[in-house]
Amino acid sequence: MFDFFKKKKPKELILGAPAKGKAVPLKEVNDPTFSEGMLGEGVAVQPAEGKIYAPADGEIGMVFDTLHAVSLTTVDGVEVLIHVGLDTVKLGGDGFKGYVKAGDTVKKGDLLLEVDLEKVKAAGYDSITPMIICNTDDYASVTGLSGKDVEPGDDIVAIEQK
Repeated sequence: MFDFFKKKKPKELILGAPAKGKAVPLKEVNDPTFSEGMLGEGVAVQPAEGKIYAPADGEIGMVFDTLHAVSLTTVDGVEVLIHVGLDTVKLGGDGFKGYVKAGDTVKKGDLLLEVDLEKVKAAGYDSITPMIICNTDDYASVTGLSGKDVEPGDDIVAIEQK
């Protein structure tokens, strides 16, 4: 009878782009961990600049010591991993600067990390930045909205609730 007082979950959740650049399907990422969906579904961005932003409101779960990756859980419970470049862990944090730490609350669009893309490329690494939904199985579908140029915060992942 009083169901109208209950807050309804949105049927679809949308996450924003973590960086400015070209959105590409995960299957085009040259690393099977990402391209074969081993960690979950999502999308990747070939970044045009070295700033990585929060794709949604949430809480930072982990910032890797090497600053090449950050995880967060959105206010809706979506577990997101943003991995800057491929094999960039081998840089040991060189060329990376972090702005958040585990436990920080962030808003969509907050600056999380900065990376010197030229340093990444000069070291021979790919700067492509996968954004993975680690709890993909909790949802009916996770769809990367690729094949377009994106600005930080532009719609890039659509998640349909079960």
